[in-house]
Amino acid sequence: MRILFFTGGGRATVHALLPLASACRTEGHEVIVAAPQEDVAAVTEHGLPAFEMSEMGVFKAMFWDREGNKLDRPRGEAAECEFASRGFARMAADSFGRLADLADHWRPDLVVGGTRNYGAALIAHHAKVPYVCQAWDALERDPADLEYVADELRPELEKLGLDTFPKEDLYVHITPESLRPEGAEPAQYMRWTPGSTQLPLEPWVYRRTERKRVLVTSGSRAAMIDTLGVAFFRPILENPVFQDVELLIATQEPVAEALRKEWPEVRAGYVPLDTVVPSCDLLVHHGGGQTCMYAAAAGVPQLVFPDMLASAIPMRRFDAYGASITLNLVEPPERIEEAGRAILTDPSYRERARALADEIAALPRTSEIVRKLEELAGR
Repeated sequence: MRILFFTGGGRATVHALLPLASACRTEGHEVIVAAPQEDVAAVTEHGLPAFEMSEMGVFKAMFWDREGNKLDRPRGEAAECEFASRGFARMAADSFGRLADLADHWRPDLVVGGTRNYGAALIAHHAKVPYVCQAWDALERDPADLEYVADELRPELEKLGLDTFPKEDLYVHITPESLRPEGAEPAQYMRWTPGSTQLPLEPWVYRRTERKRVLVTSGSRAAMIDTLGVAFFRPILENPVFQDVELLIATQEPVAEALRKEWPEVRAGYVPLDTVVPSCDLLVHHGGGQTCMYAAAAGVPQLVFPDMLASAIPMRRFDAYGASITLNLVEPPERIEEAGRAILTDPSYRERARALADEIAALPRTSEIVRKLEELAGR
């Protein structure tokens, strides 16, 4: 069976789909992973065949419309969600020609795309094969998103003879049922597994001191977005609650270099989260969907400072579950200290986080989902 995976829009979105793509290849199926130019290396580093579907990066897709007009950053949860959906739709439009040509020659039996990798649906319809949507993270889809997407992709939909955006044949979700909202759309559940780029393992990753270990990260976009750089880490590094812990910073090298100059005692740099998070007592982060899942799967509590209002939407469910606390960096230092101390001293947060990890571990493995894909394609 030939399976075309459609991903991109930042490394996190690529890493989200690589475990299933790898599982398909391990089971003997032919796999090609299509990604924008800026994300191709993330695919090849994972040992998978990559197809460069577009030169458009996520930044250009988000901040320029199809006529080349510059767009302002939105304000508010709903506006942020629409902004993201339309941006990813523009990425789909830009890649449609190259992917249609690939599909015409390679002839996939199945197309798999991530939550907002809308091009997957278009190419599956073009190739007349089943389409599978795999959730990137815990963010639930809003039906209104597809209205914005259909508006952006009107020329492509008309070319395909469609009035509305096509629905998937199978929806795969990686969030445990207990964390999904009441009335959530039905889904085939799959155990979340990491897909990040690896580095040689250093002893400090698994050799803990007697102090509590806290890992802080602002995600893979830190080097591109000022608010996720040094400005994100400063209120945390300067807070009293984090003075007596073993503090680790996972970030891109330009940011890490600036942090090491100001705080020489802090270990900062890139580290694969799946190797270090299980050794931690707390993960502090920006609300990234994949970052959140690293902690959830490892049974580690989270303290979250969302860089976008929309990022707080799924985290509220983690808060209600008792495995995290979501604040913002403009909170008074006393409130940040209170939240950090609560998670580090109250065992209930660790207990709830471990219960969540057990629930994730009980979900169907990627190999089991490969069987579902085979059935869907009639193979």
